[in-house]
Amino acid sequence: MKLKDVNEMSAAAFIDCFGDIAEHSPWVAENAFASAPFASRDAMIKAFRRAMRDASDAAKISLLRSHPDLATRAKLTVDSTSEQKGAGLDTLTAEEFARFTELNEAYKHKNGFPFIFAVRGATKQQILAGFEERIGIDTEQEFETALEQVGRIIRFRLEDRIEE
Repeated sequence: MKLKDVNEMSAAAFIDCFGDIAEHSPWVAENAFASAPFASRDAMIKAFRRAMRDASDAAKISLLRSHPDLATRAKLTVDSTSEQKGAGLDTLTAEEFARFTELNEAYKHKNGFPFIFAVRGATKQQILAGFEERIGIDTEQEFETALEQVGRIIRFRLEDRIEE
């Protein structure tokens, strides 16, 4: 889709089209729309990231909790399915799946939200190494890291959908 077409959208059409960019959190698109029209695709990405960052802590934690566990076999959004498949998380061995499941549960128990990693361009080994490294980080710092990762996911998804 061309940026020109995005800038001609009504608020309802924009939210309908981009409400899934931030996992199950259409309020991010709704708040980003306040910055329209966008001068560039990068300006649109920044508006989405700012909408997320300017939200209350309760909204941010809700956004983080909306993300699926990595390597889950539960129903994922189309974007999450594609991203996880691209990283090889759909081809885990039984042992790898068990390790991801163990880490997912420990991480959620410790932090109160799932482990979030923008998997584009990463291998399952890199993701697992990141998981093992970040599980020891304190929750406050990890909250910020998770939001940074969501920001990267937003960028990737908007870059896939919007042409300059």
